Amino acid sequence: MSQTAYMLGGSSGLERKGLRDRVYDLVLDMLMSSSIEPGTRLSIDAIARDLRVSPTPVREALVQLERTGLVIREPLKGYRVAPPISDGQLEALFDTRIVLEGGATELAIRDAAALVPLLEQALDDHRAVTRKVREAPEDDRSSVALLHEYFAIDWNFHHLIFAGTHNPFLIDMSEAISTRVHRMRQSVRSGVRDADDAVREHAVILDGFRSGDPAIAAAAMRNHIEKVRTRSRADALTGSAH
Repeated sequence: MSQTAYMLGGSSGLERKGLRDRVYDLVLDMLMSSSIEPGTRLSIDAIARDLRVSPTPVREALVQLERTGLVIREPLKGYRVAPPISDGQLEALFDTRIVLEGGATELAIRDAAALVPLLEQALDDHRAVTRKVREAPEDDRSSVALLHEYFAIDWNFHHLIFAGTHNPFLIDMSEAISTRVHRMRQSVRSGVRDADDAVREHAVILDGFRSGDPAIAAAAMRNHIEKVRTRSRADALTGSAH
């Protein structure tokens, strides 16, 4: 079976979503699966054939994914799956998140009245997907589809705060951060293990927004990111950083 054959079941959805975005999502799912090892060569023609699309949207998807660090392009050789994020890169990523997300929280709280209901809904969604993870059979908890759903909902809470700054430069930076977070999660193999912790920490951030105090909200955000850093370090030691 080719490296993307398992995705054929989703190809019928290509017409229901923008072709480029759908191809990107499918290739991203492939990279997050445990079946694709670091260093694997990625054939544009083979992926296009399996997805029954032309090579163009596949090539565009790989160009986008190169920016995330999930794939690397070698001159005259094409694309390969990148190695897992290094310890140094992991630390740099969390340092960046603390600076950017702490600052974004302080700015976004200016519009707390509009943002709080959105964050409440995002937290409810996070709780719901956490229950889904908890109730899934043990052998399904690390499935690509469930991981993708969980991580998208988890990140949405953070994305809303960036969007709440109404600062186009910070919003652009949040996209760059989210792609790096994708790379950090590339090596997930054992499913989501800190969902309950993340929900509790997001709830504290939400309380900070409800208080209207920028310092309280920003401190809650920075504390959350530091705790995620600590958990990610522990996971990296066991080969399952996320």
